[in-house]
Amino acid sequence: MLDSAIKTLPAVDDLPVTEGAATAAGDYERVRRIIAFISERWRSQPSLDDMAAHAGLTTTQVHNLFRRWCGLSPKAFLQAITLDHARALLDASASVLETAYEVGLSGPGRLHDLFVTHEAMTPGAYKAGGAGLVMSYGFHPSPFGEAILVATDRGLAGLGFVDGGDREAALADMRRRWPRAHYVEDTSVTRPLAARIFDPAMWRADRPLKVVLIGTDFEVRVWRTLLKVPLGRATTYSQVAEHIGKPSAARAVGAAVGKNPISFVVPCHRVLGRSGALTGYHWGLTRKQAILGWEAGRAGG
Repeated sequence: MLDSAIKTLPAVDDLPVTEGAATAAGDYERVRRIIAFISERWRSQPSLDDMAAHAGLTTTQVHNLFRRWCGLSPKAFLQAITLDHARALLDASASVLETAYEVGLSGPGRLHDLFVTHEAMTPGAYKAGGAGLVMSYGFHPSPFGEAILVATDRGLAGLGFVDGGDREAALADMRRRWPRAHYVEDTSVTRPLAARIFDPAMWRADRPLKVVLIGTDFEVRVWRTLLKVPLGRATTYSQVAEHIGKPSAARAVGAAVGKNPISFVVPCHRVLGRSGALTGYHWGLTRKQAILGWEAGRAGG
């Protein structure tokens, strides 16, 4: 099944080497299929020839595709999404995260990271299911497939991904989080947010992205902690639980991480199992692997 899907990959001989979210989104659809192949065979460390053969591409095409998409060679990308790399992320994060948590910054990775300022919606607004809130939403290309963004007048409140072209399912996923809010499709509100989020050149400390966290008090504490995990680093559910003063609440932390409504910006993809296992991800494990690999390119591998 996987082989047949990969063999239908379109050729990329003449793909333009251009910047922008639209081109990146097209790249992701091709890369996603190769990642699926790598994910099943990472233990045997498939070669570039193996990837090209299963993708129906030349080795040059595969190499250029990965370099264009995330700034990494295919071999470096393979390393970036293996468990060995995940464990290395955790090992490197021990002291880094301790410092980052203490000072409230994202440590040495901050130079490359998405600058965010955030506020929490009142518990009452959350309990009311978003009643009285106007949620503007829109669909936009991203490096990881089509994304749905949701915003209030205070800032970004939701970011998810569209699977299989099913926009209705993606919107329904957001609606379930705040069922009594009023939703209006308005890309004039969400388009500038998408541009800033997915273009690292626009990650500026003097113009932080405004984010609104809408959840229970416990969930908001977990999400705020995730915002401190530097790009190119990782943490575990247990580490997050210890940081918020609930060392025995790793399972509850896992549930809160799974409910994070703002994918990528609130980096729940940087939370791994204690052993370095990638574990689950609301928007798909392949996408989690893709984001980690893309970030590895931005953080210098």
